[in-house]
Amino acid sequence: MTQQYIPLTGIDSLIPCLLIDKNTPLDVLHANSAARLLAVTQVLESLARLDLKDADSADLQHLANASAILLRDSCDLLDVMGWRLQA
Repeated sequence: MTQQYIPLTGIDSLIPCLLIDKNTPLDVLHANSAARLLAVTQVLESLARLDLKDADSADLQHLANASAILLRDSCDLLDVMGWRLQA
């Protein structure tokens, strides 16, 4: 891990455009990861409380896609934190 910028996991793209600066302070990496985890947790908790029998499948697909992106971003941030802590 000698490069300064680590690309976020790509979404159907060969060229990364969103990057994590590996020199970002650990507390900032943690805060950004935690914010994404909290957002996806709140979305999923809201879905769990709903009666989904009349839900539009396209809407559910959009929510699932947004949740996956947030979780991927959070995992990428946690990976950088882990690499830093092991160094």
